[in-house]
Amino acid sequence: MPISNSRFEESSVPLNSRGGGNKTISMKPLATCKEKALKRKKLLLTIILVVVILVILCVTGYFVWKLIKSKYFFCSSSVKFIPIEKACNKQNDCSDGEDEKDCVLNFAVNTTFPVRLASSQNILQVYSESSGWSSVCSNEWTQQHTETACEQLGYTRNPTSTYIQVTSLTSSLKSGKFSSIRPVRSSTPIHQATSSSSVCRSGSVVSLTCSDCGMSKREPFPRIIGGNETDIKDYPWQVSLQNNGQHTCGGSLVSPRWVVTAAHCFNGNNKVISRWTVMSGHSGMTTAGASYVDKILVNNDYRPEKQDFDIALIRLSSPITVRDYQKPVCLPPKDLGLANQSPLAVTGWGYREEEGTVSSTLQEADVPLIDWTTCSSSSLYGSFLTRRMICAGYTEGKVDACKGDSGGPLVYFLPHQWTLVGVVSWGIGCARANKPGVYTNVDEMLNWIHTTIEVFFGY
Repeated sequence: MPISNSRFEESSVPLNSRGGGNKTISMKPLATCKEKALKRKKLLLTIILVVVILVILCVTGYFVWKLIKSKYFFCSSSVKFIPIEKACNKQNDCSDGEDEKDCVLNFAVNTTFPVRLASSQNILQVYSESSGWSSVCSNEWTQQHTETACEQLGYTRNPTSTYIQVTSLTSSLKSGKFSSIRPVRSSTPIHQATSSSSVCRSGSVVSLTCSDCGMSKREPFPRIIGGNETDIKDYPWQVSLQNNGQHTCGGSLVSPRWVVTAAHCFNGNNKVISRWTVMSGHSGMTTAGASYVDKILVNNDYRPEKQDFDIALIRLSSPITVRDYQKPVCLPPKDLGLANQSPLAVTGWGYREEEGTVSSTLQEADVPLIDWTTCSSSSLYGSFLTRRMICAGYTEGKVDACKGDSGGPLVYFLPHQWTLVGVVSWGIGCARANKPGVYTNVDEMLNWIHTTIEVFFGY
């Protein structure tokens, strides 16, 4: 009997057949790795393109907005733009008058601030209408009196007092009037806590140091136009005043919240406070970390055509943090009495030549004081010079402040401290022969500065 080989023979029926006719399976091809990578690349390129377009639109929008802001004031309540020259023109051009609410103020001072420091010895003096100015004697003086007097003078940080023998005073102070502390509460304002006395029983008067202002890494004097690059730690009081994000003027911190600058910085269309910011603590020109401004006060006697009384105060919305690169300069004592050719320093980001551009880094220049008699002579500025002005520089020119330095500091180094003696104001050209820089004389403006800060301290 033949052996059957059917188990080894190929069947004509498919193994997965469940009856019926022949069936085949259709399988879709799998996407290759290369195709997936291509899709991811296309998606990534699309995302990058969208991001680039958005960035371009944002940057373009930012610059368009800045351009619009430079030309127009936005009335938020009525949602309209008005030409910037119509803001702060003493007429309500916005429906609710908001264009006249955020403006530079002119401020007049008709009183005498009753406390001051006098001479390079920082002698404390008080004022009364009946006896005028008198130096305060050291008898019964306490640390609380030191703190009270310094609080009246403004910036107070580590206030200290020392005693100066009457015999060591300058002749004008030695022969002047004196006053002594009365038995009243130590928190009573100093000018109200004293009474006139013919002599000092203690034989000495009070000398005050109200703060660690004017401290710097720079010691006088190394050798703007004709100047050198410097570091903000050498002049930590220097600030940049920026209008609509553009450097416009310099200024000087005189306390953590107050800046002294020039009144002429706010001429023309520069009267809207919200457009101003104050950059401090940087050597390079930047807008980073700028402080907002809530008050700008211009001396009421300032007249653009004469540049007399060219001084203004800015109050920051919040105080700066005092540190090595942000620190106030000292206001000078009254009647500091600098001699001709006294060494001074001027700083700023202004032009380095007469037809130049703003410097990207802080510049310093050393300039000697030119006495008032010489500078008011016909060969220099003649009758243009007033007692509210001082001159510094060289008759041959070469070293000078220039455009963009306006409002910045002119400082003098007293023992251990830099003090603000001038504010960059005006001049004919830059670094020209017989046309030195003219600065607002801070000594003549002390009463206005102290009174203004006191009035608007908490206003």
